[in-house]
Amino acid sequence: MSSAQFNVNSSRSESIAEAEADAGTEQTRRTLLLGALATTACLGCSPPARAGEDPPGSDERPQKGDLLVFSEGEQEGKIITVTDLKAGGPPLHAWPKDPNTSVVRSASRLNEILIIKLDPAELDEKTRARAVDGIIAYSAICSHAGCPVTAWVKSDVGDKEVFKCMCHNSEYDPRAGAQVVFGPAPRRLAALPLTLADGSLSVAGNFVGKVGGAQPG
Repeated sequence: MSSAQFNVNSSRSESIAEAEADAGTEQTRRTLLLGALATTACLGCSPPARAGEDPPGSDERPQKGDLLVFSEGEQEGKIITVTDLKAGGPPLHAWPKDPNTSVVRSASRLNEILIIKLDPAELDEKTRARAVDGIIAYSAICSHAGCPVTAWVKSDVGDKEVFKCMCHNSEYDPRAGAQVVFGPAPRRLAALPLTLADGSLSVAGNFVGKVGGAQPG
């Protein structure tokens, strides 16, 4: 092979090698770029919080300092004040609300509360001590089978109006600590001590007594 032919062949070999090297570099760049893009895209691949997920604290029992808000009706979510209650009933249904986080503790049905205003003179000593100007609060969950206590009616065994669970007809007298006066309920409703905070009703302590039914339901 002549020197001229060798130089030509060498030049061609070098050109091919350089072209292959450039192609390899370009492919590497493309691979790195695609990898970077994929990584960036996956930064948003973590599953988001589920829509409608209950906020922290919403299933906790009423805490001292919680406010009370309507749990139903046109005023649902509105803070309950003394003027919202009619003397002699009917009771209002409420949820506790954390005044610091604005979280309404409605994630557990065991947190629903009955609030009623009665003549302070009708209340027994222990009930009066947990009340504010005749306003008292109890768990809205029947102690028999865990049904909601929804009625305010004349008692089957007396002439006074009482709380009544329509599932199995248990009745509770709110004037005497919501003791059972009729029906199969094994114990009184849990009581919730109240106080006032700038005209609004506020929780003064934990539930007194067990909340919920003795049987599943």
